[in-house]
Amino acid sequence: MPKSKRDRAVTLSKTKKKGKEHKETIVNTIREAIEQYNSVYVFTFENMRNLKFKQFREQLKSNTRFFLGSNKVMQVALGRSDSDEIRPGLHKVSKLLRGDSGLCVTNMSKEEAQRIFNEYEDYDFARTGSIATETVELKEGPLEQFTHEMEPFLRKQGMTVRLNKGVVELVGDCVVCTEGNPISPESSRILRLMGIKMATFKLHLICRWSPEDFEVYQEGLEGSDIESA
Repeated sequence: MPKSKRDRAVTLSKTKKKGKEHKETIVNTIREAIEQYNSVYVFTFENMRNLKFKQFREQLKSNTRFFLGSNKVMQVALGRSDSDEIRPGLHKVSKLLRGDSGLCVTNMSKEEAQRIFNEYEDYDFARTGSIATETVELKEGPLEQFTHEMEPFLRKQGMTVRLNKGVVELVGDCVVCTEGNPISPESSRILRLMGIKMATFKLHLICRWSPEDFEVYQEGLEGSDIESA
């Protein structure tokens, strides 16, 4: 008997894509925040770690809000030109929202904000594809940092190992990663087992806007991008 066209499996987990209403909500939320706080910053980030960023944000929640997401949506919220900016000069901030960046609105003083961002950094394990900051090499012989149960796993990562009286032994020297080269999936797993953290999660302030002034902190950004805004 032919299968009915109406007899189709329906995925209940499907959700509606975020559309125009969602974007408008974000735009309005950013605009309201700008009215409530004294300064607006653009910041960039290296080696973003969601949990660590959440902890950083939590420390400053009493006087600061952060926005991450679509740069285009955040640009619309600020205004892309002097004709549609919501406050004088904010279109210059909008021009610097590119790549891995976000917005920070705060009541902190300029000095305090610069100090907190400059001092903050946290270390984590490097992910696949990130660049090794040092060369890690394991010498031939016993690997006492690994238990005997790990021997099959280490072999799967491309290491030439064997069990010798219950001790994992490396048969020949092994270069886990080389400084300046991308880290492979196997190297990433081995580095994690060894407890070696090569990724530094850090935030960089790009510019600051307040009703009184506008400053660009990163060298090379004061030129055509700003002047053409």
